[in-house]
Amino acid sequence: QVQLVESGGGSVQAGGSLRLSCEVSGDTYIVYTMAWFRQAPGKEREGVAAIDDDGSASYADSVKGRFTISQDNGKNTLYLQMNSLKPEDTALYYCAHDPRGLLGRPELVFMRDEYNYWGQGTQVTVSS
Repeated sequence: QVQLVESGGGSVQAGGSLRLSCEVSGDTYIVYTMAWFRQAPGKEREGVAAIDDDGSASYADSVKGRFTISQDNGKNTLYLQMNSLKPEDTALYYCAHDPRGLLGRPELVFMRDEYNYWGQGTQVTVSS
């Protein structure tokens, strides 16, 4: 079992920045993928960014150049640095984990059903 706890959400004006954190505890895996997803009201949950055990990262087109996913050296915390925020970034942001390397499978890396473990989410609201 893996437990995930997100934090760092809040309200910000367009153009501002936020950094989300996800504390990871429980079982550890040598091979894994961690990702950030988001879900806006009335919309499907969508993948935003993903990182695997060797630090390779992948981003959704909508956030490329604005968001950066990273993890600390101990790999106990996942981050999402969000810059140049837009009102359309408003959503509940979730941290997710899967004990497989998914970045080599681009058709799977942002599929929510591929991830075994989820946090409870942290709200990000961007006003215009």
